[in-house]
Amino acid sequence: MTESGEPGPQIEALRERISSLSAAILRISASLDVRTVLREVVDSARALTAARYGLITTVDEAGRPHEFVISGLTPDEERRLLEWPHGLRLFEHLRDLPGPLRLADLPAWIRSLGYSPDLGVSKTLQTTPMRHRGAHVGNFFLGEKEGGREFTAGDEEVLVLFAAQAAAAIANARTHRDEQRARADLEAVVETTPVGVAVFDARTGDPVLFNAEARRLAEELSTPGHPPAQLLEALTCRFSDGREVALAEFPMKQVISRAASVRAEEVVLSVPDGRSVTILVNATLVRAADGAAQSMVATMQDLAPLEEQERLRAEFLGMVSHELRAPLAAIKGSAATLLGASRAPDPAEARQFFRIIDAQADHMGELVRDLLDAGRIDAGTLPVDPQPLEVAALVDQARTTFLSGAGRQALRIGLPPDLPRVMADERRIVQVLTNLLSNASRHAPESSSIQVDAVRDGAHVAISVTDEGRGVPPEQMRRLFRKHTSVGGGDRTRGLGGAGLGLAISKGLVEAHGGRIRAESAGPGRGTRFTFTLPVAGDGGPDASPGVSRSPGDGSDPTRILVVDDDPHMLRYVRGTLEAAGYSALGTGDPEEARRLVSAEGPQLVLLDLVLPGTDGIEWMASVPEMADLPVIFISGYGQGETIARALEAGAADYIVKPFSAAELTARVRTALRRRVGAETFALGELAIDYGQRRVSVAGRPVQLTRSEYELLRLLAVGAGRVSTYDLLLRQVWRGRSKDPKLVRTVVKNLRRKLGDDAASPVYVVTERGVGYRMGSPGSL
Repeated sequence: MTESGEPGPQIEALRERISSLSAAILRISASLDVRTVLREVVDSARALTAARYGLITTVDEAGRPHEFVISGLTPDEERRLLEWPHGLRLFEHLRDLPGPLRLADLPAWIRSLGYSPDLGVSKTLQTTPMRHRGAHVGNFFLGEKEGGREFTAGDEEVLVLFAAQAAAAIANARTHRDEQRARADLEAVVETTPVGVAVFDARTGDPVLFNAEARRLAEELSTPGHPPAQLLEALTCRFSDGREVALAEFPMKQVISRAASVRAEEVVLSVPDGRSVTILVNATLVRAADGAAQSMVATMQDLAPLEEQERLRAEFLGMVSHELRAPLAAIKGSAATLLGASRAPDPAEARQFFRIIDAQADHMGELVRDLLDAGRIDAGTLPVDPQPLEVAALVDQARTTFLSGAGRQALRIGLPPDLPRVMADERRIVQVLTNLLSNASRHAPESSSIQVDAVRDGAHVAISVTDEGRGVPPEQMRRLFRKHTSVGGGDRTRGLGGAGLGLAISKGLVEAHGGRIRAESAGPGRGTRFTFTLPVAGDGGPDASPGVSRSPGDGSDPTRILVVDDDPHMLRYVRGTLEAAGYSALGTGDPEEARRLVSAEGPQLVLLDLVLPGTDGIEWMASVPEMADLPVIFISGYGQGETIARALEAGAADYIVKPFSAAELTARVRTALRRRVGAETFALGELAIDYGQRRVSVAGRPVQLTRSEYELLRLLAVGAGRVSTYDLLLRQVWRGRSKDPKLVRTVVKNLRRKLGDDAASPVYVVTERGVGYRMGSPGSL
């Protein structure tokens, strides 16, 4: 105190410091966003300790660096810090500190650890590990105290206090994230399940939740624009024992209060205008701790698809019976004529009957073969034996078979002379081409022609068969390759091929080779084009072992492939198939173990199940930085187009639907590996990238790039034509060490300057405002 009774300067400074500290803690407590909290922690600690810069590094549950929050450094200083080669080892050393550490000479301390102190930051530093309930969650750093002074014990107290605040915020955010993720996973499962789910409040009888399938069922019966609650008042439920309940007479609250658990009850729901749906119902009351009913959960399975499947099955069996009965009748008639003739038939006449018997027996054999092939495709056991073959020879065989059979149209063949050989089972691919030609002939006028073309498409050759027939309506296009599909009426419903079996078999055969098949039509009366792809044969010749690396310097080491699937039977099957093909297969069903194997074993390809314990395969792929350079093939039981598109958009090289044959699996693996090895260089205008030598040049002039600049450029080039988001680039270039888009912009600015690329009118690196960057495809300039 002063003589006048006023507080002294030291007490006033202490009071101001406590006031600032309290205000900072209030600001920190006001936000639930962890990144905002960490930024406030760093800024407040800097202000209270007069530090020029501050840094918080967080770690994930496995102890790996996860996120960086930096304040006070210039972009160039941030880049040098993140690219410092000894950063990870220094971080591991600091992680194990028992408590806070103050350094008066940071470069000297770094040298004492055996590292080069070329960080370009200050001499003074204080740091402390951040722990929450004994668990290490990160480290807090403050550097370069104002005026070059050393940090004091008071500064250390501030650092430790704010580190505790930051650790609590991180732990709370992770708990909140895990709860939200579990809730989101459960909501996603409920929303997307093919079974309708409805939840009703037991006290009021009001609907609380309808998932997508329940809403669809309700929409089939409700009047457009009216809520589900109004539909409940008009519904009549007819049970399998003949009872009928009108919900208008029995309010839902009353129904729930009297309801017992319902198990697999078939119920017909109907409305007064005659519309109805038949569903299989399960219902359960959810009770509180005191036994009072809280809600009722009902599941509803629409039986219409099962009834339709049964109808199609019966129709298919009837059609097969008819198809087999026709040649059998011809054989029986011819044999009966020969055996029942009163006199010996003329030799020429007898030979004609024998020809009929022989032809019809062959026809029956073909029908039985198609049925067996369809069954093998469904079971994933269809065998193929791909060999390097010329496309022209395959097309010529199919053309001969077509013209010697029932083919009526003229064939036009358009094959470029430099078309590479493809990996194909000769008999099976000729069968595919014959099926497509027969299908085209059946649906096109006799006066029209059928066009057969082929073109190189990256690591594949695309072969197409185009007719000038009736075409296919857009709404029926997706069902073309199903076994029981009839399209467009008329003669499309005649015979096994018209019922879709021929196309279904063609799809299975193409996919067993590692290719894809698709159909395109501009609509009714505009013709149809079927296109399928086959892998290009490698340069190693037919005797080259598919599982042996042929890259320069690799010798004959087996290619390592990681298989991630929590189904032990599928894991064993896939590993056995790959090892039989000469690959070195690693396998696990644990996502965390898979993460370790990617880092430790360095596989050249990953086969990844779409659904993994506790996570989604696509999310897991995005969370592992090392996966950025690896081709990934998803294996899954989900064959919907939306799921496949989501996987491919996330960067997957391919997608294979269970069940699949060993031949299809190895063909897809070979194609993905060949595609990866083949892309050794990239060229766009005057820009050239040699991936193998890590060399970049513009108009023949070498360009010297830092590691981050090269990695960013390489990723844009590998994904040429697609947008790479800020999040993707931060995760793959900086391995998740930073989440600040400004770092990406700084590196892009430097990269453009070195490439001579004008930001106002870029040629190579194009900005997608607010999203990220992209690079044009080769040949686009």
